Amino acid sequence: MAKIFVYDAYENRLMTFQRSENDPMPYSYGNTITVKEFRGSSSSSVLWTTTAAMEAWNLTRRSYGKPIHVGYAFKRIWEGGHGTRSQHYAGVAFDVGQGQGSAVRNAIWRAAKNTGAWGYVEPQDMTPTWVHFDRRYGRPACPNTTAGYPTLRRGSLNTYVLILQDALNALGYSTRTLDGKFGANTENALRAYQRRVGLVSDGICGCNTWKKLTASVVSIGRTKTVID
Repeated sequence: MAKIFVYDAYENRLMTFQRSENDPMPYSYGNTITVKEFRGSSSSSVLWTTTAAMEAWNLTRRSYGKPIHVGYAFKRIWEGGHGTRSQHYAGVAFDVGQGQGSAVRNAIWRAAKNTGAWGYVEPQDMTPTWVHFDRRYGRPACPNTTAGYPTLRRGSLNTYVLILQDALNALGYSTRTLDGKFGANTENALRAYQRRVGLVSDGICGCNTWKKLTASVVSIGRTKTVID
């Protein structure tokens, strides 16, 4: 059984679902992606995504018209497996079509691209043995890039706040909860981390803080201070 957060950007709210491994993901079309498929190699009992990512998946699946093999989707940042700015940690990225041949991957890529629903569909020459697409959202905190995570501050609410809380907790700076809501406890934990690593302790997670934080936590594994 998994606890699944789903962020709805249209209404700026986080919803919580309980699903078993073979249940369809919330907001997914039919049974085209199960909790087990979305989880992939993650061992987490807590997962998260967005309604927009599920809607983009639905459009792609309908356009392609056949099952799509999902190799990697969700990961918690301390589990690693992806880069320091990966959208997989936000629950909005999919790596699909592994081991299915170039003709199949080309068809999936075209279906994803033609929907216009994904924020990013990776060029095929960058992923020659799989197809990557993600429904990233918000403006990246670091300038002159379309990658990375947006600036977060007190009052923010989304899956990027879940990444922030997850990273701080894993490093021992307790936010006391994992709920995607940037409140007083998350701000205090962030300020403590910023002081410790020599950043301006302003309680705002911007470009420099994201860089330091993600570099410190990616792939360190579950620690005793991780919160589920």
